[in-house]
Amino acid sequence: MAIDERNDVTSAPASLSEQMMAQANAHLATFISNLSELKGVVSPKANTAAVILAGGSGERFGVKGGKQLFPLMGRPVVTWTAMAFDAVPEVGQLVIVCPDGRMDEFKATAFDPYPFVTPITMVPSGELRQESALNGINAVDPRFEIIAVHDGARPLVTPELIKHAISQVTGTLDIDGVVIGHPAIDTLKIVKGDRIASTPDRSLFWVAQTPQVFWADTLRQAHMAALAQGFVGTDDSSLVERIGGEVMLVQGPRDNIKLTVPEDRGPIEAALRRRHNIPLD
Repeated sequence: MAIDERNDVTSAPASLSEQMMAQANAHLATFISNLSELKGVVSPKANTAAVILAGGSGERFGVKGGKQLFPLMGRPVVTWTAMAFDAVPEVGQLVIVCPDGRMDEFKATAFDPYPFVTPITMVPSGELRQESALNGINAVDPRFEIIAVHDGARPLVTPELIKHAISQVTGTLDIDGVVIGHPAIDTLKIVKGDRIASTPDRSLFWVAQTPQVFWADTLRQAHMAALAQGFVGTDDSSLVERIGGEVMLVQGPRDNIKLTVPEDRGPIEAALRRRHNIPLD
């Protein structure tokens, strides 16, 4: 994308030695060189649009302006997220769903300064996650037969995981979609009030994450049915399941965590450092 906004530049103090400046520049060069797997690419046969939900207020994160633009290793959270989808050839459109009054801010801060290749569409979020998802789905170019919905605050998603989810949808004849998740490892309790009612078999439970990838027509049908009947689900899969859709759970890495509270920042930044060989300051 063309850069049409000035980047913020912090001048180095005069006391910094030339050696320190050289070291900082070396760190930056290493950082950039190790982002090769996140370089944008779009296949002429791209069949998927990605709807990235970045409309949350981030109240639990406790930072003014929310978590989507919060910098992780020098880049906004949602930038890391979108870069992973930008690096997947099958993805031909990025739909960024963000607060209506902040769309210009998101564009100037999280997208214009970075070399995205995949075309980006900005749309306003709704009051509920489900409304935001529908706004994003409605902005998808009709030529894309698959839609991947992803939380903008999950910056550790990888191009490989996205590709795998898309391939599972296209390669499995009897399913309508795929949800990335992992088996529950903690003991679970069913509670009534403050008393434990029972302890279910945890082998039956998975933790659902995103991306969630569906055939576009099925996902649209599921959202329209929910809208018409006033149903609000907890994720897009619940809407597809509700109309009889078959959804497959595909195991993903446990580090595909969502930035929700300040304590999540450390593990996420550590994972980014490991993946991209980003040197310590």
